[in-house]
This record gives sequence, structure tokens and C-alpha cells, in this order.
Amino acid sequence: MSAETPKEENQTPPPVQVGWPMFYCPSSQVHSDGEIAKIRKECKKESFWYRALPLSLGSMLVAQGLVSKGILSANPKLGALPKMAIAGVLGFGIGKMSYIGECQKKFQKSGYGPKKKRHCHHVCKECEAKLKSKEKEGSTPSGS
Repeated sequence: MSAETPKEENQTPPPVQVGWPMFYCPSSQVHSDGEIAKIRKECKKESFWYRALPLSLGSMLVAQGLVSKGILSANPKLGALPKMAIAGVLGFGIGKMSYIGECQKKFQKSGYGPKKKRHCHHVCKECEAKLKSKEKEGSTPSGS
């Protein structure tokens, strides 16, 4: 009997998800976190390679061209470098932001999004009791 007590003490409760309470499911928590992490990683990678890097390089080339044609003035000491750096940073930021819609579509396809709410299919006894009490409250007549 004393051998059972240490096992119960060593058991850890399921991880609590912080920041996204609407997706909390004690039975499938680990799977959900992994799925979310996978989508986030994929979005970061794709937004960099498909939007941020091309827009950054393109805007830097345009800035260099504008400085070389005399439309923009070059810095006396550094030349076109400051304007190219600013254009590159702005292009990178705009590229990252322009991919937000694509990432939202990926989350919605997998069931995480405002249009498609994800529900936990694992119901604990406490949740069942709360649901039954809410149903009873809703079925009682309000008038006397």
C-alpha cells in the first residue's frame, strides 16, 4: 500500500495551456501544442522565403537604382547604404505582414481559427455536471 503512494505523488497533472483557453483540452493538449508549433514554424519559414526576403531585396535594389539615377540623394560618407538599409528593413517588415492572411488560412484549415471553433471531444465528469446544470437552468420556466 505504501508503494502506491509514491507513484501518485510522482504523477504530474496535465499541462495547462496559457493564452489560448478556448483550445484547452486535457486529453489532447500535447497534440494541439505540437500542431500549433508546426504551423507557426511553417508560417515563419514561408513568410521569410516567399515574402520578406524577396521584398527586402527588391526594395534595396530599387533604392540603389533611385540613388544612382540621382532621384534620391546619397549620403556623403556612406553613399546609398543608409537608404538601402531602410528600404530593406521596410521591405522585410511589409513582407512578413503580408503573409499574415496565409497563416490565418493555415490555422483555419487545421481547425484553429475564428470561423471554425475547435471543441474538445473529451468530456470530464466535472464538465458533464456543469453542462447538465446549465441545461436544467435553461429548461425551467422563467414565469410563475
